[in-house]
Amino acid sequence: MMLEGKTVIITGASSGIGAASAKLFARNGANLVLGARRGELLEKVARIVREEGGHVIVEAGDVRDAGYAARLVERAEHEFGGLDAAFNNAGTTGALGPIAEMEAGNWHEVLATNLTSAFHCAQSQVPALKRRGGGSIVFTSSFVGYTAGLPGMGAYAAAKAGLIGLSQVLAVEHGADGIRVNALLPGGTKTEMAGNDPEYHEFVAGLHALKRMAEPEEIARAALFLVSDQSSFATGSAMIVDGGHSVSKF
Repeated sequence: MMLEGKTVIITGASSGIGAASAKLFARNGANLVLGARRGELLEKVARIVREEGGHVIVEAGDVRDAGYAARLVERAEHEFGGLDAAFNNAGTTGALGPIAEMEAGNWHEVLATNLTSAFHCAQSQVPALKRRGGGSIVFTSSFVGYTAGLPGMGAYAAAKAGLIGLSQVLAVEHGADGIRVNALLPGGTKTEMAGNDPEYHEFVAGLHALKRMAEPEEIARAALFLVSDQSSFATGSAMIVDGGHSVSKF
């Protein structure tokens, strides 16, 4: 029960890593505030959590909306009395293609969803965590843009690399407030974003030292570590959980 009595916000919680994290965090005692655009899927995840005895509320919305992060914090404080941690996991790859041929609209959408949303989250979550006496913020970044540059993923790489820089600065600015901020860098994971093409999955698996892709639950366990007090002396870090993709050169 690593999160017993703690209240945690999870964005991008309707599927994949976010949904897996919601279930795992709840099993570890957390009160949850779940956010995502797809309200129906979000309710489905919440229903599973409640059936297992967990405490959860949902707030559907778009992380690109500057006011959405504030609404999630307001729900946490109103329903559960405060905020202890946040797993800011929402993201998108956007349309893939060379930078020289990329439409500006795609660039702006990818940065808004992955990076600017994190700015909005931090602005709302930091004051709430201060009111609680400290806590943990985790952003889902990626090895893309950190240890590897993959063709066609320029916007995604730029946004995810930006999350690491944002995490580092927030960690320095608010360490004295008892707030820890870290970036989680998953490898290839079997989520909707990865699609359902077996040949593509086999290709991606081969890029990792472990020669397989991650299950969402494996990344959720790493997120649980960073959110919980088990990582009490970890802040400003880029925690790589990529199955050895970063070190595999064959």
